[in-house]
Amino acid sequence: MITKTELDELVQKYETADFIKDDPVQFIHRYQTKKDIEIAGFVASLLAYGSRKQFIKKLDDLFINIAQNEPLNFIQNFEPELIGDFNYRFGKPKDFISIFNILKELYNTTGGLEELFKYGYKQNKLFETPVDYFYAHADKNVGQGFYHMIPNPHNGGAMKRMCMFLRWMIRKSPVDVGIWDFMPASELYIPLDVHVGRISRQMGLLKRNANDFKSVIELTEKLKEFCPQDPVKYDFAIFSYGVNNK
Repeated sequence: MITKTELDELVQKYETADFIKDDPVQFIHRYQTKKDIEIAGFVASLLAYGSRKQFIKKLDDLFINIAQNEPLNFIQNFEPELIGDFNYRFGKPKDFISIFNILKELYNTTGGLEELFKYGYKQNKLFETPVDYFYAHADKNVGQGFYHMIPNPHNGGAMKRMCMFLRWMIRKSPVDVGIWDFMPASELYIPLDVHVGRISRQMGLLKRNANDFKSVIELTEKLKEFCPQDPVKYDFAIFSYGVNNK
């Protein structure tokens, strides 16, 4: 099994500002105000699947050409015609319209995503509360894309993109912005996908074969043995080691 020293060296190597330019985290670094940052991060996390090159291209189009680099203003004044035929893989225009309408209501009537996730955390329903809110307010005609971008935690999936979004918002580092403070980094979960799962097993950090939430818990608990206060920092080591050692 890989050692703490080896993992820490990998973190030092990869958790740098240079990591940002090729990662979806780049979108939260384009903005200065908290609500612009959290909206950009949430939306970027929804599309962060499939080809990295393709979803970054799509997000560039969305933020630059459609949202005019003003995420909060775009959401608070959203109208369906603004996005035209914008889509990405499973996500069709109707799915994005519903998500943006839900965010519009959220930001025009409450404190926004931070308040929603904070309430979920306080209720010990970190994932369930935000997801339930979106499901309760979804248009009736939404399709597979809506539920792929906002998956149901009760199905036992890894919730990879939501774990990643929370890492961005909670941790303060050269990469993560740490603008939310309602929970400690020690309670974050590792963002787990096929790639991270495979490398974690090669490193001897994960025994479970399925890439589900039980594996997320197993891997996160293992990483807490190396760094109890910030186990998710090893996401950089695992992800980048695999990318650079194919």
